[in-house]
Amino acid sequence: MGRFKTQHNGYSLAFSPFLEGRVAVTTSQNFGIIGNGVQYVLDQRGGPGAPLVEVARFDAADGLYDCCWSEENENVLVSASGDGSVKVWDVAAPPTANPLRSLEEHTHEVYAVHWNQVRKDCFLSASWDDTVKLWSLNGPPASLRTFAEHSYCVYAAVWSPQHADIFATASGDCTLKIFDARQQFSTLTIPAHEYEILSCDWNKYNDCVVATGSVDKTVKLWDIRSPRTELATIAGHQYAVRRVRCDPWNERVVYTCSYDMTVAMWDYEMCASAGPGPAAAQPLRRWGHHSEFAVGLDASVLADGVVGSCGWDEQVAVWHRDGDPMM
Repeated sequence: MGRFKTQHNGYSLAFSPFLEGRVAVTTSQNFGIIGNGVQYVLDQRGGPGAPLVEVARFDAADGLYDCCWSEENENVLVSASGDGSVKVWDVAAPPTANPLRSLEEHTHEVYAVHWNQVRKDCFLSASWDDTVKLWSLNGPPASLRTFAEHSYCVYAAVWSPQHADIFATASGDCTLKIFDARQQFSTLTIPAHEYEILSCDWNKYNDCVVATGSVDKTVKLWDIRSPRTELATIAGHQYAVRRVRCDPWNERVVYTCSYDMTVAMWDYEMCASAGPGPAAAQPLRRWGHHSEFAVGLDASVLADGVVGSCGWDEQVAVWHRDGDPMM
């Protein structure tokens, strides 16, 4: 189990798609309300169980809420900033060269970023200005397109892992939308929850299944071919679900983290068969290693079963799902 203490409150964590054991962690001062931010890059150099070691640190004048790695260059990552900008960093470049770019088109906080895993030359940013923007670093520092169909803050925008032009968005307007970047408008809108949707993610094995996490304390799984009713509802957190991640190694496994300070692992098909109420399925695992809101979560695409989380308690943890993050 690897642990690391950050200077500020943690907000997001992303495993590198190139280097096993490398994670990026974004943090914000004063719980992201006001103050500075830091983008960390950490390595677990000794393998599973070794401590996390800081290999790069980038300071920002505002809080940082999310990050993602480039799918083209192992040293490049981007951060979502509270000042409405998207910062681009290069781990291999000297401090004076960073940020490589500051993309400044959003008019409110940028809350999420996600890199295209298929086309690999572009990424998305989602903002509290109710829009999603499409960017490429291979051209001028201007967005390629703006998607403005949500009526409230966009908390997440996630590319399909199998289709180069398809992405999903989750919003405070309680809808999940599916977009095709080649089309003028969204192709599907699902009123997925009664309260704000804070996160969404695609199933890595079924390109029609999307998970959503909400303020209503639940995660729902949706088949976008038949969106009138959810495939499954996971009702196992006491407070809002801040982030949901579908396991890149197992089609049925979903990870969640919540304002109830826990991280959990679920089999969504078991949850579907158990149904709602007292008989609802229990998590396969639940971890309580955070002492404040658990808000950052990812599962490694390079090491089966390796999970990472960060929280407002300034703690980062990377562990194997069969182990104990407290050990």
